[in-house]
Formats: sequence, structure tokens, C-alpha cells
Amino acid sequence: MKKIGVLGLFFALIIALSACGTSDDGGSGKNKTYRVGIDTTYPPFEYEEGGKYKGIDIDVMNAIAKSQGFKVKYSAMDFLGIIPAMQAGDLDMAIAGMSITDKRKKVVDFSDPYFNAGLSLVVKKGNKDIKTINDLKGKQVAVKKGTTGAAFAAEKADKIGFKVVQFNDSPSMFQEVSNGSSDVLIEDYPVIAYAISKKDLGLEIVGDRLNGDKYGIAVLKGENGDLLKKVNKGLAELKENGKYDEIIKKYLGDQK
Repeated sequence: MKKIGVLGLFFALIIALSACGTSDDGGSGKNKTYRVGIDTTYPPFEYEEGGKYKGIDIDVMNAIAKSQGFKVKYSAMDFLGIIPAMQAGDLDMAIAGMSITDKRKKVVDFSDPYFNAGLSLVVKKGNKDIKTINDLKGKQVAVKKGTTGAAFAAEKADKIGFKVVQFNDSPSMFQEVSNGSSDVLIEDYPVIAYAISKKDLGLEIVGDRLNGDKYGIAVLKGENGDLLKKVNKGLAELKENGKYDEIIKKYLGDQK
């Protein structure tokens, strides 16, 4: 009887351990912590304040994670380092005001779009010479490295005839134009609109948006397909229950 009891206890222990493995994750992603790349020089989407990460992207990702039952750990880095970090296996996904482009689709898979952005021309206050892209001939244009604004400028520079200067962060780029060193900068509309609304940068937006960029949440191409499904499901729920609109209004008012 004693021998049978020990054997029974052994099998009971095996079953209990198997059950624990299933409840922890079991491939479902529940309670799992995912590493998320962000760029905190990009308000209102991502910035650091009082030692905490804030912004549209942070609120959206936190809400998706809560909805889908997983956790996130943010890693702040230079925008240009985000995709390489995913390729190196240091990140599971990224939410960084990242425009969905054909070039990026070659290395990452994107979620459904979560924001309609678009690029804008920005000049020093009082500049009446620039209203459209065609007014840039002979001018100097400031852009942020690795962004769609930089790619747009590079594509148009030779055709129109302007010089491009690149910066590592948005504040440096803003200063370049406000102090008159460059004639104009190209930036995502919501980013510059937010920046100008919060502080007198000596800048103003001119003309219509230059394109129709949309932002997406990225995972490495061919990897984390199940995670991407959860992200899309969570995003859809946020839009259905009104939480998404609350987040956008919190940072941009009625502007989307």
C-alpha cells in the first residue's frame, strides 16, 4: 500500500506541474511580458515626464495589453535602433510613431493602422516664402534621421533642388529652423502641431499635408504572428468601446 501511495503521489505531482505550465502561458501569451521599443523624443506619441513614459503610443499599448491579458516592458532608444533591436532579438515589438511603408514591410509586419498622420512643412514664424513643396528650390531642409520625413526629403531633393540636413532628434531639428540656420523642416503633422501648442517654438505649419502616412505597431517579419493578432484584436476593441478616442482627445483635443 505504501509503495502504491508513493507512485500515486508521483503521478499527481506530474499532473500538477503540467497544469501549472498550461496556466502560465501555454502558448496563449496570457500574463507574458513583451519587450516594446519606443522613442521618447517623439511627443505626443512618446515622451518621458517625471520618470514615467507617457503619450499616445504608451496609452494605446497599455490599453491593448490590459485588454488582451499580457504585460509590456518598454525599452527607450534612438528611433534608428528599434528595428535592428528587433532583428537582434532584443525586442518583441515596437510602437514608436512608425509609419507603415513598403520598405519597412520587408523586415517587419505591421498591425492595422492606429493613427493617420501625414507630413507637414514647418517654417520660422513670419516666413512668407514657403507654402508648398515646390517653394523649396534653393532652400535648406531639416529632417530627423530614419524618419519618413527624411525619406520624403531625400526623394524630392534632387528633383526640386534643395539641400537636406539631418538631425538625431526633433528638438535639435526645431531649433535649426527657429534660429534661421535652415529654411524649413519636414515633420509628422501631429508631432509638430502638439509641440507648437505646448510651447512657443517660433515655428508655424504651412500648406497642406504632404502625404497620408499611417502609423502601425511592428513585430519582426514572420515572427510573433500570434502577438500581432492579439494587438489587432485589442486595437479593434479600443476603437469599439471608445477608449481609443479618449486617448487621442487627451493629447490632441479634437484633432486626429
